[in-house]
Amino acid sequence: MNVAEALKINEQLKEDEILPENKYYRPMVELTRLGMRFPTPKGEFIALKGVDLTIKKGEFVSLIGHSGCGKSTVLNLVAGLTLPTDGGVIVDSREVDGPGPERAVVFQNHSLLPWLTVYQNVELAVKQIAHKQQKGKAWIKEQTDHYLSLIQMQHAADKKPDEISGGMKQRVGIARALALQPKVLLMDEPFGALDALTRAHLQDSLMKIQADLGNTIIMITHDVDEAVLLSDKIVMMTNGPSATIGEVLDIQLDRPRNRVELANDPQYQGYRQSVLKFLYEKQLHPTPQSEPPASTPSKPTSSKPNSAKVTFASDIKRA
Repeated sequence: MNVAEALKINEQLKEDEILPENKYYRPMVELTRLGMRFPTPKGEFIALKGVDLTIKKGEFVSLIGHSGCGKSTVLNLVAGLTLPTDGGVIVDSREVDGPGPERAVVFQNHSLLPWLTVYQNVELAVKQIAHKQQKGKAWIKEQTDHYLSLIQMQHAADKKPDEISGGMKQRVGIARALALQPKVLLMDEPFGALDALTRAHLQDSLMKIQADLGNTIIMITHDVDEAVLLSDKIVMMTNGPSATIGEVLDIQLDRPRNRVELANDPQYQGYRQSVLKFLYEKQLHPTPQSEPPASTPSKPTSSKPNSAKVTFASDIKRA
């Protein structure tokens, strides 16, 4: 199926929404035969090949795999930071041809503006929406306060980024992304640089925020427990080059989820073992990459490296 065919199908599904129940089956994100090739002095380097994935509205999807398996490439393609050499990406029935307001990205580095306060960093995003919707100052203040309350940062509203902790900075980064009112939130190892206790707290906050707002979330992680705890679906990537989707695991755990109660849950442990088996039996030895991608062919790209290792939060005593 090519991009044109996928768009045609999505248009038909949109027409079928005369029946209210049908709207829940229309995908929010669709990857069709997605691939990424790079020219190198030694010939063509195939980073990603034949990725097909459908994500429903409101789903939380985690991408996991060894370093170099194309997780960040997939995320950048959905974000429109990189354009594919093969296949295509459709978000909310529209083909992705660059960055767009319906998608927001949260990186491992919070990227807050250091000269602005916590309030002003979030307000900056709110003002973009206010301008488009022709809203006034009262609406801007109300929305900024709302997103600060979602992340429980009202008490630090007047502080600068260098006056708060790493976990707090990441919470502000998440609030700023949410303030853009994206349909899809893309998260590239958002908690990877944090200590275990702070990471657990933010994971719980993220689950609550998604329950309240219903965003579709795609997150890269190297943490098996994080993937099982947060996700509705775990997408396991094969080793690169020519990386693709190896397995997709549907997580059928009731929400809201409690990490303490799930610690000894047989179903939770079964999901965890399935991911570990894929990573350490089926994909134990990552294939050496003979030539790293030099650059993308005259298209917008993201240069964020993927350097984290797999960690397991359950191996650390839960608070």
